[in-house]
Amino acid sequence: MPGRMSERMSGRMPERMSERMSGSMSEKGAADSVRNREFAVVTYLFLALFLGMIAYFAYFQIEKSEAFINSPYNARQDAFADRIIRGSIVSAQGDVLAETKTAADGTESRHYPYGRMFAHVTGFSTYGKSGIESICNFQLLRSHAFFLEKAFNEIQDKKNIGDTVVTTLDMNVQKAAYEALGNYQGAVAAIEPSTGKILAMVSKPDFDPNTIAQDWESITSGEESSVLLNRATQGLYPPGSTFKIFTLLEYMKENQNYKNYAYQCNGSLTEGENVIHCFGNAVHGQEDLKTAFAKSCNTSFAGIGLNLNLTKFAKTAKSLLFNSELPCEFPYRQSSFTLKKGASRGEIMQTSIGQGKTLITPYHLALVMSAIHQGGVLMQPYVIDKVTNYSGVEVLANEPKEYAQLLTPKKARTIRTYLEAVVTDGTAAALNGQSYQAAGKTGSAEFTSAKDSHAWFAGYASKEGAGDIVVSVVVEGAGTGGTYAVPVAKAVFDAYFQTGRGR
Repeated sequence: MPGRMSERMSGRMPERMSERMSGSMSEKGAADSVRNREFAVVTYLFLALFLGMIAYFAYFQIEKSEAFINSPYNARQDAFADRIIRGSIVSAQGDVLAETKTAADGTESRHYPYGRMFAHVTGFSTYGKSGIESICNFQLLRSHAFFLEKAFNEIQDKKNIGDTVVTTLDMNVQKAAYEALGNYQGAVAAIEPSTGKILAMVSKPDFDPNTIAQDWESITSGEESSVLLNRATQGLYPPGSTFKIFTLLEYMKENQNYKNYAYQCNGSLTEGENVIHCFGNAVHGQEDLKTAFAKSCNTSFAGIGLNLNLTKFAKTAKSLLFNSELPCEFPYRQSSFTLKKGASRGEIMQTSIGQGKTLITPYHLALVMSAIHQGGVLMQPYVIDKVTNYSGVEVLANEPKEYAQLLTPKKARTIRTYLEAVVTDGTAAALNGQSYQAAGKTGSAEFTSAKDSHAWFAGYASKEGAGDIVVSVVVEGAGTGGTYAVPVAKAVFDAYFQTGRGR
């Protein structure tokens, strides 16, 4: 018995042990396989993260680093001034608008040869920065001089000369706008509508950027604090009759038979307690829509406004950049259109003729006029034409490009015929019979209970074989647009075409 049991046991035990060992090895292999897969997943994950970081680092260095460094919020930019002499800013014709002068003792100072004329658009670089000095701070503190020259200067511990910013600003147009505005406060913005190039930007009151350090306390305190405000992009004004462009467009949208419009102007329109008068109590008599626009008839357009769909009107205003971001390199303020469904009759009447709560900047009005001129297309505005090294070798350049379609080509063409009538038969007659063809809209925007008026003109001029130019003018507290703003626009047009700038 014992022998048989021993025999059975000796025969079975190895088999069971073998099974257990085989199962244990199988479980271990499975566990190892799981651990290997987990290890591989973690490894590949970290590898993917590493490669992603390398790819982003390369992308940042190639595509984004300069934009990041060039941000006005980057406080490290001025550190470049320790090894770079700040570059120059020049006009489209090469006139030096800003440069750095180095004294015998090595002291550097910023010099603005044309003083106040380019104050707001060129800006300053003392006590902070403004204008192009701020927009192009990074470019002005970079040097693309010949690499051997740069290396030699660095060996000698000498500074390299920064790059030159070539603007789109036209010296003759800027000078004409500045001088024509005279002693009045206000602003002028001039744009080449086919490209978006900013040709001139004037704001008054102004300051002398050469003495900004000495004058800083006086111009940043009290009544003088508005001197630094660029009224072209930051000055909000009631648009007066220039807003009739927007009212006209909405009326055309809502009324396909707008050509049949007829109105008898008696000089005033009463709606309840609200009374609208034509400027100077003028009586225009029988009018069609084009005549009412050309004569800038307040009572006609106040009546038109009362019959508009206010929801659609607000949508049209939005499409023409009211209450919207603007394509603008300079600090700016958004224009505001507040008329909504349920507004009072008086508010509707006032808004329709450019009074009430509506506010606009001269720059915004220039953009709208540019789009009308270009068949509804607004080109992206820009003031920097290119950047070169100090010896003139191009580093980078801007090219014209479309920004947005603000209105249809058909509507743009129709509005152009109405703007032309303002010159041939209306309130901007001083622009008629010139060597160029002008069109536009005047405005007289009341801003006090004493009925003081800002003078407005926004329009464009064209000449066969030459380029086109858009100008927007506001003259604060001067009076009528036809008397005070139109002559400023005419001076700008004359300067542009006399020099052959657009050819």
